[in-house]
Amino acid sequence: MFKYQFRWDTVWGSFDFLMGGLQMTLIISAITLMLAMAGGLVIALLDMSRFRALRWIGVTIGEVVRNTPILVQLLWVYYVLPIVFGVRIEALTALIIGLALYQAAFISEVYRSGIQSVPVGHREAAQVLGLSPLQSFRRIVLPQAIKMTLPPLASNFVQLIKFSSLGAVISVSEITRRGMELSATNFRPLETFTFIAVVYFFICWPLAMAIRWWERRLQSR
Repeated sequence: MFKYQFRWDTVWGSFDFLMGGLQMTLIISAITLMLAMAGGLVIALLDMSRFRALRWIGVTIGEVVRNTPILVQLLWVYYVLPIVFGVRIEALTALIIGLALYQAAFISEVYRSGIQSVPVGHREAAQVLGLSPLQSFRRIVLPQAIKMTLPPLASNFVQLIKFSSLGAVISVSEITRRGMELSATNFRPLETFTFIAVVYFFICWPLAMAIRWWERRLQSR
C-alpha cells in the first residue's frame, strides 16, 4: 500500500511568500469591492431610469455579465480589450476590472431591491417638503437603501476574496498563484493547496458567520 510522506516543512519554509500573496488577495478584494459598489449603483440607476434607452443599457450590461462565466470575462478583459483599444492591460488591472464589473452586475440587483423597498410614503413626504427628486434620492431613499443592503454587500466581499483566486490564471501574484509556483518547485501540491484552502476557510467562514449574525440583528429590529 502506498504511504504518502507529508512534508509540511515545505509550506512553513515558504510561509512569508504565501502570506505576501494573501496580502495581495485582500488588497485586490477591497479595491474591487469599492469599484463594484460604485458600478453597481450606476447600473441600478440605469435599470430604474424612466428613459428607455438608459434602461436598455443597464439591463443589457447586467444580463450579459450575470449570464456569462466570470473566468471567460477575465480572459476577455485581459486578452481582448488590448486588441480592441490597442493598449496593454496589466494582469492585475485586468483582474480588478473583470471582478469589479462582474460583482457590480450582482450588486446592482441588491441596490435595486433596497431602493424599491423604501416606502413610497417617504418619497411622497420628501416631495411635500419641497425636495427635488435628486435631493429626495440622496437624503431620503439612498441612506435607507444602503442600510438594508449592507449585509448583502458584505457577502459580496466574501465572494470577491474567493473569486480573486481566478487571478492565478492570468499570473496575478495572489495567494493561489503563489501556491501554484511553490508546488511547481517543491512538488508538494497536497500540502501547499491544503494550506491555502485552510487559509481561505479561516478568512471567509468567520466573515460569513458575522454576516449571518448581522442579518438576524437587522431583521429583529
